[in-house]
Amino acid sequence: MSRVDELIQAGRKAQKQVAGYTQEQIDDVCLAVGWALYNDDNVHALAKLAVEETGYGNYESKVTKHKRKVGGAVEDIIGKTSVGLIERNEETGISKYAKPVGLVCAILPATNPTATAGTKAVAILKGRNAVIFRPSSRARKASSMAVEYMREALRRIGAPADLVQIYSDADIPTTGELMQKCDLVVATGGGPMVRAAYSSGTPSYGVGVGNAVCIIADDADVKEAVGMIASSKTFDYATSCSSENSIIVQRGILDEVLDEIRANKGYICSPEEKAKLRKWMWQVNDKGKLKINGKVVAQSATRIAADAGIKVPADTSMLVVMGDEPAVEDKFADEKLSPVLTVFTYDGFDEALAKIASITDRYGRGHSMGIHTYRTDYIERMGQTMLTSRITVRQPMAAANGGHAMNYMPPTATLGCGTWGKNSTTENIHYKHFLNVTWVNEPRPAREFSEEAIWGDFFERIGHSVREGDSYETV
Repeated sequence: MSRVDELIQAGRKAQKQVAGYTQEQIDDVCLAVGWALYNDDNVHALAKLAVEETGYGNYESKVTKHKRKVGGAVEDIIGKTSVGLIERNEETGISKYAKPVGLVCAILPATNPTATAGTKAVAILKGRNAVIFRPSSRARKASSMAVEYMREALRRIGAPADLVQIYSDADIPTTGELMQKCDLVVATGGGPMVRAAYSSGTPSYGVGVGNAVCIIADDADVKEAVGMIASSKTFDYATSCSSENSIIVQRGILDEVLDEIRANKGYICSPEEKAKLRKWMWQVNDKGKLKINGKVVAQSATRIAADAGIKVPADTSMLVVMGDEPAVEDKFADEKLSPVLTVFTYDGFDEALAKIASITDRYGRGHSMGIHTYRTDYIERMGQTMLTSRITVRQPMAAANGGHAMNYMPPTATLGCGTWGKNSTTENIHYKHFLNVTWVNEPRPAREFSEEAIWGDFFERIGHSVREGDSYETV
């Protein structure tokens, strides 16, 4: 029997054992697993190993990430029904019953190899499912440690440990086999892995390309806005796909914004330093394509600056460059996965919307946008017109996009980007996405309708000639 088949067999056996669990029993499973990746001793060990093994991010941020992400995922499932009858409508006679989706294959990223495992496990187990994790080859030890902590927690409460497994040495062919043999795939990671999930023939949730861009409007509280952006951009050295990559600032408040950036230990590069930074950050790979240099991903601002040949103060938290126009042609408008922030400007709000749309259309379409404003008309215009899955208002995007105590976005490490980002959903993937739902419909008195009731107003507005098939215009 192959290793994949061994994991599949063990996972299906474990899932069948909990398929009959009550709501209380499965919630205890989630609480046990969540605590395993939330308690201080385990979290500190995981954060330390993740940084040592991957070289990405920093220890303090990864500790905070566990507390925020795993704690948020557990809070999200408390009191929520995922077993049996979950909804009943007496008027329509429709009842909905939750069922497991079965065995889930979950792909983990190197940038967040342990907290993502805990967040996904809580959401998946809530539906009485089992999960097999496939870690990044760069983070096998850290992800394996996280899974072993969760397995031990399951043993302690008498639940099957094989509800949570890991295939730590999977290669590309065996990963494909694993995806094909599971019931559902959830892929958080690079584009090739997400595309492999969608091509596996198994129903899949994937993520799109990130490139979070934020507007600072003329009415913004500049100190508050820049403080939030700085905290988001520097958190874990920008490993999050929701970390602001560019900001678009109303020209009249630019000087104030730049002063606040300096107050937050941001170093503003000269044009010459920007040229050096660009040469270091994007390099031609062995396939002849210009790609982000892996040596800048999730590294400190001081290290990136030193490697690029730029002298900065020792306490520098982020590097800041002024964007060139047109913004869409500046390479610094792309996702950077590092504490490097690009500043663009605008005059009128129409220009701001056009600029944010053009940047994300080129790179990061459908992922997220942000705005710092108190004007409801600005917020409403963005909501009405922007082709994006989430718009974050007056919050640090790295924290807020995936759910935080400051908002009610579903906690997740997997952000759907809709058809704009070649995904199947715009939602934050959380426990509801790991439920099959049976609709039971009971008879109700038959509804009667007439042509007049349905089309009467339409004919009055458009013209009765449409009844005879004549052409007509709706505008």
